Amino acid sequence: MLELRHEFLCEIVGDLGEPQVIGETPYGMRLIFPVTGGTIQGPKINGKALPFGADWLVMRRDGVGELNVRVTVRTDDGALIYVSYRGLLKVAPEVMARMQAGEQVDPGEYYFRTAPVFETGAPQYAWLNQIIAVGVGMRQPGQVRYKVYQIL
Repeated sequence: MLELRHEFLCEIVGDLGEPQVIGETPYGMRLIFPVTGGTIQGPKINGKALPFGADWLVMRRDGVGELNVRVTVRTDDGALIYVSYRGLLKVAPEVMARMQAGEQVDPGEYYFRTAPVFETGAPQYAWLNQIIAVGVGMRQPGQVRYKVYQIL
């Protein structure tokens, strides 16, 4: 059976600080968005994002943003989980202008996908070290929100 099966794993909400604009580099426009907090909620995992992480974003010349995110989560039962992911954000210029103006834009109007990887030494969450996950993202003013699915 070669079909992609999945199940809902969690929703991740990241609170973002003001971006550090590095500027135009050989790779594109570099921005660093500090992760100042957030939550992770799902049937098997719940917790809060610790305020020491960031999204090291590069806006490529073809208009696609490459995300490189790293954050630590403290679960409700005290475990620490390192979450890292790469992703792509493709937004038409007119849609990006609406987002930057603070408008809530339907995520169907842009492409925002990630591939989270989880790493932990906590025995109760060791199963996270052994899965592939995919996130579908949504940008909101001051936040990002992902529905994350475990690939079965």
